[in-house]
Amino acid sequence: MRKHRVISMIMVIAMIISLLAACTSNRHINYNMPSTYGGDANHYLNDGSLPDYYNGFPERITIEIPVYERAFEGWNVTDNYYTRWIQREFGDKYNIDVKFIPISRVNEVKTYQQLLASGKAPNIIFHYDMPQALAYYGEGVLQELNWLEIEKYAPTYWGNLSKIVKQYGRVDGKSMFLFAARPEFGNFVVVIRKDWVEKVGMKVEDITSLEIYNEMLEKWKKAGIGVAGAALTRNVYTYSYPYRDWPINSKKHALYSDLSVADFTTPASEAWFRNMNYLYNNGLIDKEFYLRDDDNKFRAEFIAGNTGTLGFYLTSGTEIFEATLKHNPEAEFAVIPPGSFVPEGRIPQSRADWPFGLIMGINYETSFEERIAVWMYLEWMSQPENLFFLQNGLEGQNYTRDAEGLPVKAPAFTGESVLSQNNNKDYWALVTEAPVFATPELTRKANQMNWTPPGYDYIVRDMLKYAEESKKYATPDPLFTVVLSKVNEYKADLGSLFQELYLEVILAPEDQFDAKYKAAKKRYLDAGYQEILDEKQQAIDAGQFQLQN
Repeated sequence: MRKHRVISMIMVIAMIISLLAACTSNRHINYNMPSTYGGDANHYLNDGSLPDYYNGFPERITIEIPVYERAFEGWNVTDNYYTRWIQREFGDKYNIDVKFIPISRVNEVKTYQQLLASGKAPNIIFHYDMPQALAYYGEGVLQELNWLEIEKYAPTYWGNLSKIVKQYGRVDGKSMFLFAARPEFGNFVVVIRKDWVEKVGMKVEDITSLEIYNEMLEKWKKAGIGVAGAALTRNVYTYSYPYRDWPINSKKHALYSDLSVADFTTPASEAWFRNMNYLYNNGLIDKEFYLRDDDNKFRAEFIAGNTGTLGFYLTSGTEIFEATLKHNPEAEFAVIPPGSFVPEGRIPQSRADWPFGLIMGINYETSFEERIAVWMYLEWMSQPENLFFLQNGLEGQNYTRDAEGLPVKAPAFTGESVLSQNNNKDYWALVTEAPVFATPELTRKANQMNWTPPGYDYIVRDMLKYAEESKKYATPDPLFTVVLSKVNEYKADLGSLFQELYLEVILAPEDQFDAKYKAAKKRYLDAGYQEILDEKQQAIDAGQFQLQN
């Protein structure tokens, strides 16, 4: 008997040592919870049902909600009129402290990595792109989810998003992700200095190909007007779409399309690099584009009148037009046609959005009560009256209503309840990417109003017109249903290498382009990209991906 007890003790000690060793390398531990209620059995009632917290938690709960920090001047993302309103209307009602955790928009993944490493990450871990969401899953920093639990505590949210969650939220057979809704509306626009175009005897609507666009830039240079805007390409790799073949080959598209890893070696990428090299060597783009490594620096060049093109997300609160006019009173603006960046004979392709917005997982360190409080927060946020308030503010101050009951923003309002420059989206984006109203027509009209700076109705009109014309040529990225371990292993190093190699190729003298690109392509493949392509090809051959048409 004594011998068995000694052996048992040795086994227990060995297990403890094993667990402690595992904890020192938690980035690769699977912290996922069981998919049944058994993993939280001690939290459930004797009859097997979930406890009811809608009269409030018996003890104070704190949830930490991520919010993008976009460096809007004068805007405190963690403490403002709306964060305090959320605490009063939701938190105090249910005995919950709602703490907002700022996440850098331009260094989002790095911010999360630092927070996770220090044990200070928020309860929700989100991202807009599935490859990175899958990377978080692969690192074991997410809990497995129970859909029945979400259905109980967030029935409105679940009713709105359950179809999307069930289709896209499973990985390796496990329920891992939740999503925000994504209505079919987009507000990214590329504007051009219309007055510059007309000064060189051209019309904006006639810029229908890359060749004509480059010809216009040559005329700008000759007239001493200015150059095209350009910024450092990093982290999001969609630059090659206008150079790709049409119609697409779904398997080839799945192999090369990836927001987190550049398709550096494809003919489409080579064509983009070659054109950028031409523009740079001939002084047709911002000579210091590689220093424009965030939106503010990129916009500053346009506002100052140094560059004549700018891409950005349009909202009614944008100050870009007004600020540009202060420096350049003669400035006129127009939306550039989508064909402007497409070589003759090709199609104005683009990346289509997935049918969901933010992708959300739950931090593996989140407790049962905290997780339930998060579901309750999503449910509260999903109520139309709460969404409406966050999106519009106080009636009579932030907005009035038109004849159809739609909110009309008061552009001059600067009171305490002023909205952020993107209409508070970073708070309500947890449940939807855009406001939705009773009918598609009202929704479209309301979004136009939200996107339209005073006096620039025509910008929104043309933005929507061109988006509709190009919609049939937009293709979403593939969604792999397995973790691509080589992508996770190499993407950070390849991202850094891309910065080096793409600038090396673009900044090279034109007569050295071919040699520079050939050498760069080999380095990129040898640095891990070939292994990524091989792994993706295996998954594609096994049918482990989805592609929406």
